[in-house]
Amino acid sequence: MQNAFEASAQIIDKPLGLSQVRSSALVGLDARSIAVEVCCTRGPSFFQLVGLAQAPVRESKVRVASSLARLGVLLDEHAITVNLAPADLPKTGAALDLAIALGVLIAIGALDQDSVHDTIVLGELALDGTLRPARGVLPQLDGARARGVRRAIVPEPNAREAGLVRGLDVRAAGHLADVLRHLRGETQLPVVPATELAPAAPEAAFGDMADVRGQATARRAVEIAAAGGHNLLFIGPPGGGKTLLARLLPTILPPLTFEEALEATAVHSVAGLIEAAEGMVRVRPFRAPHHSVSDAGLVGGGDIPRPGEISLAHHGVLFLDELLEFRRSTLEALRQPLEDGRVSISRVRARAWFHARPLLVAAVNPCPCGYAGHPRRACRCSDAARHRYLARLSGPLLDRIDLHVNVPPVEVQAITRARRGESSAHIRARVTEVRKTQRARSKAHGLRARINSALSHTDLEKVAELDKSGRDLLEAAMTRLGLSARAYVRVLRVARTIADLEGSERVRSAHLAEAIQGRLLDRQPSI
Repeated sequence: MQNAFEASAQIIDKPLGLSQVRSSALVGLDARSIAVEVCCTRGPSFFQLVGLAQAPVRESKVRVASSLARLGVLLDEHAITVNLAPADLPKTGAALDLAIALGVLIAIGALDQDSVHDTIVLGELALDGTLRPARGVLPQLDGARARGVRRAIVPEPNAREAGLVRGLDVRAAGHLADVLRHLRGETQLPVVPATELAPAAPEAAFGDMADVRGQATARRAVEIAAAGGHNLLFIGPPGGGKTLLARLLPTILPPLTFEEALEATAVHSVAGLIEAAEGMVRVRPFRAPHHSVSDAGLVGGGDIPRPGEISLAHHGVLFLDELLEFRRSTLEALRQPLEDGRVSISRVRARAWFHARPLLVAAVNPCPCGYAGHPRRACRCSDAARHRYLARLSGPLLDRIDLHVNVPPVEVQAITRARRGESSAHIRARVTEVRKTQRARSKAHGLRARINSALSHTDLEKVAELDKSGRDLLEAAMTRLGLSARAYVRVLRVARTIADLEGSERVRSAHLAEAIQGRLLDRQPSI
């Protein structure tokens, strides 16, 4: 390999000095421009990094020195100082390796400064100079394009992800030597082609709704939730199908739009969860964290903020099984993201944000033993124990869940004799049409919300106007059930979705009555 790169290692006879190479760092989903400044002088050999570099960045000097040595460029006679500006922004990860290596080569005279003009470079180096993938390539390139940068160089494994960015000349490289030859004009790195969205069939990953026997009420609730993007709570004894219904919900959601896929891909890219062969998220995410998850694991956080499960489920489904086994503080941390559709994380040196608009599905047992109301098994819990158990669900969190659905045990006859239910494909077709109706209606009324679950009270006054009988019914329900103003709005949103599924332009009393039935815990706090 040494001989293969000897031609690339010829040093240009130029005085040693300063260089600057553009790169990028992420704070949440915000891409911050990083100027990699390198000063090289002759003298006692050293290689130092300044600019609030975290451990993975500080270790880059080892990877860079080894990679350059493979090209025949030895740094034994050079005193090198690398400054990562701005100096007050923490830098982490290994994506700055390539920029540091190019900066060193320019500073020692092996490259022209003009060769990296108006170019952002990203990539981790292996010890032999091979380029490894970097996290967050999509949001970093998108941020660079917004700042007016016109060219980019990324590792080959990030090529498909980088192809999602439009309006930027992106080149993919497999080795540091390839980058050198490209910048010297000896060869040309391949242009990254545009990556197109080709949604995959969700049934292959999750199954089919046709496999669900019985549970007509729960199936109806799942369809309403999918059509309007409404949060859903299943209450019932073990074995009733709560988990199965939740896992099948992604199969009846509409395929991702290109904009939705970009947002979901950006979050997964920051988390390092994008497969090189795919390059993007093609199926709506489904996340089901264990109830032992930490607050930061669920909503995001850390010294260097990373996305949590609620952000990784953006535009997909977040399933919280055994909801009451989660820590109270963890559940309460969901309240703000569920309302705002994003997570904001503040740290001493950084503030970050992530998308967080999943469809929340939660499942709980009706009591500690799980068999309250079971037709064949006796419950061992006292009334007081059942009240205490369900009281762990706070009112503010329940207000943010639109539908509370009772899932009773499945009768044996439904399993052995009932015919297969309606397939996911048929339900998905209806849900997709309803979503199109919602988008068209929102556009016609000049609304920002494109889905019923995001409609404000003011928006609902325009698209869900009630007649006198509907107002009387809703007022009576609010008084009897003690609904909050937030619950009132959510009942209206669900009623609007039910009307859409029925093809009705107006929200009628029957639609309201079904939506009110979905406030199960408001009516029966002890089940």
